[in-house]
Amino acid sequence: MQTKIPCVMMRGGTSRGPFFLASDLPADAQRRDEVLLAVMGSPHEYQVDGIGGANPLTSKVAIISSSRRAGADVDYLFAQVLINEKCVDTKPNCGNMLVAVGPFAIESGLVPARHPETTVRIFNVNTGSLVESIVQTPRGKVTYEGEAAIDGVPGTAAQVKLDFKSAVGAVTGKLLPTGRPLDVIEGVDVSCVDMAMPMVLMPAEQLGKTGRESAAELDADKELFKRMEAIRRKAGEMMGMGDVSGMVVPKIGLLAKPSKGGTITSRYFVPYSCHKAHAVTGTVCVASACAIPGTVAARLTSLPRASQGVVRIEHPSGMIAIDLDVELDQEPAVIRRAALIRTARRIFDGHAYFPAQIWSGAGKDGEW
Repeated sequence: MQTKIPCVMMRGGTSRGPFFLASDLPADAQRRDEVLLAVMGSPHEYQVDGIGGANPLTSKVAIISSSRRAGADVDYLFAQVLINEKCVDTKPNCGNMLVAVGPFAIESGLVPARHPETTVRIFNVNTGSLVESIVQTPRGKVTYEGEAAIDGVPGTAAQVKLDFKSAVGAVTGKLLPTGRPLDVIEGVDVSCVDMAMPMVLMPAEQLGKTGRESAAELDADKELFKRMEAIRRKAGEMMGMGDVSGMVVPKIGLLAKPSKGGTITSRYFVPYSCHKAHAVTGTVCVASACAIPGTVAARLTSLPRASQGVVRIEHPSGMIAIDLDVELDQEPAVIRRAALIRTARRIFDGHAYFPAQIWSGAGKDGEW
């Protein structure tokens, strides 16, 4: 016997994964995670018995429900399903999957559509932050056709605007979790910044890299990963996150000066492989770090003290831009705008099946 639950596969930015309504999943977190592991086919290097794509960018899940919180329309819980481990990590957010939350919420009837666009206020359960998503809805219907193009995704699609206004201290509660813009860990300059995503930022040249290597080249350097992981674990403790050895946060950013007309070059690690493009939340963090005096990022750029304008981050697949209007060198930090333009697409919908012995589907109540 198998249990089936409604499922929509969506691409958000440069990531892809199944979207579920919370009411269709178990209320108990442990049982819910067992269902997600079975649906995705983990743990297995190819996820051959599930719908995971055997890559961190395609082994992601979004769980959506109507929000009971003031100022929010829907709640969004992100889950990173590890590929080779029996683990579901709900500590971080994923900004790329977030791109598809607005269209999914509208098409699921959780938010009424307006003409010509609809603003969906999304509360990210993982980080406790609120993000506004502006979805193109001509004549009151979601459209995926448009002229917006993003590096790392073929073709064009309708734009989805994301504005991160409450992203400071997303996980640690502090913009600079160590209390300093710059630390030295194992002889390497490090900036620990928590803006939409907690990150450990390092200058590529201090690790023997140019910062312009391809993702495949960096993934092949096992000694680099050992060194970065050692630094990441120590940084995690210094950031007040404890032992992060079994966690996918904080992420790692290997930074360098730009070479293709951008503001800065970044190689984003997830953290055990290099992102083929760049994470949305990581973009917010790296761009913001450029505006914080004394950070590794700021030393590689020349942004004005009160940063306003477009920050362009060069990554392995091209470039990602964010419209930044912030003042991060004061307390409290001022964030007037931190907005990106991305795209999303609904790929298929139907039902996901898994063994009934994991969960029979009885007693679904959507509380998580």
